[in-house]
Amino acid sequence: MNVAALIEGCQYRDMSKQELPIAQTASCCTSLQSAPLDEDQATDLAAVFKALGDPVRLRLLSMIAAAQADTGVCVCELTPAFDLSQPTISHHLKLLRQAGLVDSERRGTWVYYWLLPETTDKLAALLSRPASEWSRQPEEVAS
Repeated sequence: MNVAALIEGCQYRDMSKQELPIAQTASCCTSLQSAPLDEDQATDLAAVFKALGDPVRLRLLSMIAAAQADTGVCVCELTPAFDLSQPTISHHLKLLRQAGLVDSERRGTWVYYWLLPETTDKLAALLSRPASEWSRQPEEVAS
């Protein structure tokens, strides 16, 4: 299959807000509505959702995402926002890194973190609803 065509399909869908036939949609665009998860996908996603299931980690991810992506955010900037010790914050950041949500780099004494958009983009694509369902009322979707 032509990779360029798959990328163009995702870009077309995202830019035009129109749905393409499933056969033309790349695996990066697969949502829960288009295909059920297999066991490996469910296991991988469960690890990501488990990492996001803690309020501290969710806030940390939010703070990292809001920071400048080109420079990253220092752990020394994250720690004061919490009533937790620096080792505890580092542990939470380690779990986010293991889940593939952030990456890091040591610069001297400090470690800097940045968001890995490919993981968050996959989550967004997985959880997104087709544009045709956005105008429906909740009771219509349930029926």
